[in-house]
Amino acid sequence: MPTIQLAYGKSLQTCVLPESAQIDIIHPQDRPAAEDPQRVVRAALENPVGGITLTQFKGIHSAAIAINDKTRPVPHRDLLPQLLNALEALGIPPQKIQLVIATGTHTPMHPEEFSKILPTEIISRYPVISHDCDHAANLVNLGTTSRGTPVWVNRTFFEADLKIVVGNIEPHHFMGFSGGMKSASIGVTGRDTINHNHAMITHPNARSGHYDDNPMRQDVEEIGEKIGVQFALNAILNNEKAIVSVVAGKPRAVMQAGIPLSRQICQVPIHGQYDLVVASAGGYPKDINLYQSQKALTHAAMITRDGGHVILCTACGEGIGSQSYEDWMKGITSFDQVFAKFEREGFRVGPHKAFQIARDASRVHVTVVSEIPSEKLEKLLLHAAPDLQSAVNQALSTLPPNPRIAILPLATITVPEFQPSLSSR
Repeated sequence: MPTIQLAYGKSLQTCVLPESAQIDIIHPQDRPAAEDPQRVVRAALENPVGGITLTQFKGIHSAAIAINDKTRPVPHRDLLPQLLNALEALGIPPQKIQLVIATGTHTPMHPEEFSKILPTEIISRYPVISHDCDHAANLVNLGTTSRGTPVWVNRTFFEADLKIVVGNIEPHHFMGFSGGMKSASIGVTGRDTINHNHAMITHPNARSGHYDDNPMRQDVEEIGEKIGVQFALNAILNNEKAIVSVVAGKPRAVMQAGIPLSRQICQVPIHGQYDLVVASAGGYPKDINLYQSQKALTHAAMITRDGGHVILCTACGEGIGSQSYEDWMKGITSFDQVFAKFEREGFRVGPHKAFQIARDASRVHVTVVSEIPSEKLEKLLLHAAPDLQSAVNQALSTLPPNPRIAILPLATITVPEFQPSLSSR
């Protein structure tokens, strides 16, 4: 009988599937890692896109770099050394090169956690702070975007002469793609900015793989331009979270160059929907909490038939990941109540997860295999299973004898692209 192993935190979950099942293992295209990632970074910095170079900033006095927090698998150890060297070569002293951890609405990281995302030699040489979206005294207002989003940005980041974003380009379940301006536009802005931008989540084009026609993503570009972000350094990673390629330059140009590279890895052809989809968020840090793991559910549900089953395998070592989401769900007993309350109260970051999960879980049966206590999941209207095999057995007991099953080992970065059936050609 087929045995399946899926990443679960820093370990694995295993299940056995019946021989009678039609099983498809669906994952991003594998690409070899760059042999010398720092050489690839250096080449990108020396050949930027968008008609900009770092050398044109020679003589400036300060720089700020927005970097992703512990919830993102960005290889800072490879990306930052070459960038920092290039900035010092411009004459900027280390103490004037500020690293700002772009937490968005996530809990700010404590200094003792910085070593989780940065090597000690960087922490000891350059100033590092964590953004706090609710620290009003350290936010600057820059007006509103054309879509009415109020722009409040981290003062320390904004006041630097040169503003840089560092991250990776990969599919994002409602932003279309991560990368580019997003590390600043969402990562170092105020809660009001993020709430207003994310309220566009109900737009039909606010979904994975959409960039040019995604109003939320285009609002992010405008926010970044108001902030004055001049330069981006973004990596495209393979299935093992290693660098495949790197793009640097003007943020919009970086996205235009990087998105096709990301699509080559993440976009996969799908022929029809499945009775059961077993999905892993991809292990740590993708499954650090339910808040992050929900992204895997989005892609899994896309290929599940109405009334089918999704099993989400996600360790969630840090629990739900949003107290505001938990609080918002108190007293709610149905998905219809979720939709009604969301429409009545309007958008807020945190509770928006309730809407996203309800949109999928109201159509398909969702079971979560995690370290989160079952009573907590039940309050979020989610079913819990103690392990992957138990969840699979339960789902199979309700399915026909020869079920069509999909396995998504890296669901967060697996973007389904439905292909026309042979009968339609």
